[in-house]
Amino acid sequence: MPGSSPIVTPESEVAGREELVPMYHVVLLDDDDHTYDYVIEMLQRLFIFSKDRAFRHAVEVDTTGRTILMTLALGEAEFARDQIHAYGPDWRMARSKGSMSAVIEPAGS
Repeated sequence: MPGSSPIVTPESEVAGREELVPMYHVVLLDDDDHTYDYVIEMLQRLFIFSKDRAFRHAVEVDTTGRTILMTLALGEAEFARDQIHAYGPDWRMARSKGSMSAVIEPAGS
């Protein structure tokens, strides 16, 4: 009909906005100053990962040097990265002086 507007439901409007939000990977980086137990404990406490999921990430970061923990909108990804950076040293290792490192990367790359 001429002059009529297309029908936009709340669901289609939200779905359209979600597609425009760039997503970012939170990537945990490997080092030799933290134990598997530290990684597992940190991921369980910060992100409520199951022990099995946390262990799989610990193995991946140890064997490949990095692991993608989650994919989020930029603000949430920055917050997750900052939580990792603030977690503190591994009390199990005397040489551990600080937290593990993490970066955020665009999910499209």
